[in-house]
Amino acid sequence: MAKMQANQMRAGMVIEFEGARYTILKQNIMIPGKGAAVIQVEMRNVKTGAKKDQRWRTADTVERLTTEDKEFTYSYADGNNLVLMDPESFEQTMVPQDILGDRLPYLQENMTVNVKLIEGEPVSMDLPEQVTLEVVEADPVVKGQTASSSYKPAVLSNGVKVMVPPFITAGEKIVVKTADSTYYERAK
Repeated sequence: MAKMQANQMRAGMVIEFEGARYTILKQNIMIPGKGAAVIQVEMRNVKTGAKKDQRWRTADTVERLTTEDKEFTYSYADGNNLVLMDPESFEQTMVPQDILGDRLPYLQENMTVNVKLIEGEPVSMDLPEQVTLEVVEADPVVKGQTASSSYKPAVLSNGVKVMVPPFITAGEKIVVKTADSTYYERAK
């Protein structure tokens, strides 16, 4: 374990807090009009899956756990678990679905994922930054809308709703950022 300042925490890191291991989901620095800046962190307990919000002053220190990164290939879902395959040894590993949280719909068969392990136990999983998905439903363009500022809702093949530019129609493939479910570009 290594100590680090609270303002160095980033999403995906694993820390020890109050005797439990937590994965950082979101981190936000808030600077009030008066007083010192604080770090607002949303984190998930590795064992129980319970989410917790915590605030630290920027000067506070936290215990960062050393993780080992290992690449796996996603095979299929089995109940509440994801079955991952080690591409080198072809061994299968079961990981709880909760490890991905709201990014689960972006997981696709044969996708390469990066799993963070502590003492051989999976504690966090990272997806590729962007995925290509098909738009299955998109609202028609409303006349008079300017293309520069207006976006319209669309439903992707994985069921997630995203805002897309007016020129995107149903049946097109688009690239979406997995971190925040935002439109990035048309698929090439």
